[in-house]
Amino acid sequence: MPARKVAVVLFNLGGPDSLAAVQPFLKNLFSDPAIITLPTPLRQILAQVISSTRAKPSGANYAMMGGASPLLAETRAQAVALTTALQGRLITRQARIFLAMRYWHPFTEEAARDVADYAPDEVILLPLYPQYSTTTTRSSVKAWKAAYKGPGRVREICCYPVQPNFIAAHAAGVATALKAAKGPVRVLFSAHGLPQKTIDGGDPYQKQVEATAAAVVAALGGGFDHAVCYQSRVGRLVWTGPSTVEAIDAAVKAGRGVIVCPIAFVSEHVETLIELDHEYREQAIALGCGEYIRVPTLSCDPLFIGALADLVEAALASEAVVAPGEGWTFEACGPICPCREAA
Repeated sequence: MPARKVAVVLFNLGGPDSLAAVQPFLKNLFSDPAIITLPTPLRQILAQVISSTRAKPSGANYAMMGGASPLLAETRAQAVALTTALQGRLITRQARIFLAMRYWHPFTEEAARDVADYAPDEVILLPLYPQYSTTTTRSSVKAWKAAYKGPGRVREICCYPVQPNFIAAHAAGVATALKAAKGPVRVLFSAHGLPQKTIDGGDPYQKQVEATAAAVVAALGGGFDHAVCYQSRVGRLVWTGPSTVEAIDAAVKAGRGVIVCPIAFVSEHVETLIELDHEYREQAIALGCGEYIRVPTLSCDPLFIGALADLVEAALASEAVVAPGEGWTFEACGPICPCREAA
């Protein structure tokens, strides 16, 4: 009997693959109703204005990274590593990994066609967003459901904020940074922020980010100074706080250097390589921060790849259509997480 075919779809935001792609990438991003909730005509106009205005400064940032985002290359490397990890686990199944990027190639629609051509028996939707948000996971899954017309039983992994190997990978990175610190430091768990109105509307993202940070602290046995903060604010709306810059300032006033751990990013990209490594580092120095250490993203860390393999394996063994990752519960997901609705 031939092995059952499994398609594992990795969701991520994507990034421009050239400087010419920066403006259309930004337009795609701000055209998403999950990002800007205005009616379609107004949203499209505003997306055009924002993308045109931000194209030049954003392009300068991508130029600093060699003219393109490294996110796609990192996600491809994660796919290769995950394929290898699954080969030793799925004895009766043949797995192939597909990439579905939300705002640039390979778009969700491209991935959906490729998966349909593969004609899988089973499809696992695996977001590279450990913490669930309407602006990331739900947007990506919604686009997938609209695009995919192929066969296969579909299972969706909605979130995995405290998955044991995911937490262990973060804990190892923080432990290395703590050992490298030369003086007193505060660990700042920095995540991409969201408008406060999104959180107030029931989005569980902030709660899950804080759960991830708490689990990492617990894994390390506690005993060190730490805080959760949020970066990448855009526009005039009130965003989740404190901001990462505010958190750096507070650490400096307390006489501490900082270790910045990107707790919600699993790949290096503009928010880590430019925002954390250049913009916030420079602001930290200007504030008088004596030590600034940035923990790398998880990328292809074997523990993190193991976490992804754990999630795929558990999903294949489950009867649930939508499920949270190991260590998380339906009740903890909040009213918006789809796994709670499917329970």
